[in-house]
Amino acid sequence: MADLQDDLRPTAAAAGEFDEPAEPYPDEGIVTAESYEPVSDPDDAPMTRARAILAAHPVADGYNGLPWALKRLSWYDLEEGESTVDTDVPRLRSGHVGALFWSLHLPEGLDGDRAVGATLEQLDLAKTVVRTCEEGLRPACTAGQVADVRNCGRVAVLLGPAGAPALGDSLGILRQLHLLGLRVLTLTGVSWASEAGLTRFGEEVVREMNRLGVIADLSGASAQTLRRVLSLSRAPVLCSRSAARTLRPHPANLPDDLLAELGAARGLCLVPLTAEQTGPTVRDVADHLDHIRTVAGAQCVGLSGTYDSGAAHPQELGDISCYPRLIAELLRRGWEEADVALLTWGNVQRVLRGADFTARAAQQRREPSVATISELDA
Repeated sequence: MADLQDDLRPTAAAAGEFDEPAEPYPDEGIVTAESYEPVSDPDDAPMTRARAILAAHPVADGYNGLPWALKRLSWYDLEEGESTVDTDVPRLRSGHVGALFWSLHLPEGLDGDRAVGATLEQLDLAKTVVRTCEEGLRPACTAGQVADVRNCGRVAVLLGPAGAPALGDSLGILRQLHLLGLRVLTLTGVSWASEAGLTRFGEEVVREMNRLGVIADLSGASAQTLRRVLSLSRAPVLCSRSAARTLRPHPANLPDDLLAELGAARGLCLVPLTAEQTGPTVRDVADHLDHIRTVAGAQCVGLSGTYDSGAAHPQELGDISCYPRLIAELLRRGWEEADVALLTWGNVQRVLRGADFTARAAQQRREPSVATISELDA
């Protein structure tokens, strides 16, 4: 088989074979600052303009904890409205959310078979919820499917991120989770992606993720892991919950040097709407978005509501219906509509399309990897 799986030579020898720059993927159909056509009147009030932009370019929310939040409820109705959670269909529509990633993260302490089993249970619950809310929600896996769902007036639901312990240190389990719909994996909490960086097995996990179209999430990963994944991955990566450490010294927030490297690699930093990571007001969140856009570029920044994750949210951003308030604040600060469209929708679509393109190319030159952690990290 081509690629690393049948090449168990020392890492230094393998590095030269697989670390060449990623092949560029086409951006046709992706909104850019140059191709953007205004959809609102500059003379309108910021909130009116915000709603007009969001109607054309809705929010792709990068992190939502609804599946785990629903586990504690014996009954719920997301289509009519559910006051016990931060996310339901009426508030998704009010917030102009067109897509969201449902987190499959687990409580700390679960690993091995328990982590695998709990992740499978969450996948099952998520699929059940989507199936019972077919008037408001639809499943999606690719950029094209996300756009189709949005054009049908529904909210596209993508599954992930899940934690790396869900793999049970097995590439076969990774493939099965992908078949069940997993699209984002967080590379933390395992021996092969630690403070020291990626091991040889960790590198093989990233290559197999590229082959499948599973996006690497590097929020909370060490600087060594982040840099190694950026150099290794042929698909764009993202940080599902990271803001600017210069503005708020949270361990999951990124320093400016890593933000710049993420931007240069065409990755995506999804800024969480949490008081702990970004601050207690909508203006604090806007400060982080301003800073990351300046350091990493407008194509590197997105939004991650983190609703129903147990986090406290800034004032005026208490639930998922509040996105127009944040967009109005950015417009007051002079953000161009083109940059807002990238922030809300275009950047996530670009990353999804990049993952799809990379997977199709990789599957033509590489069979599923049969490497094991015992072979590579012994």
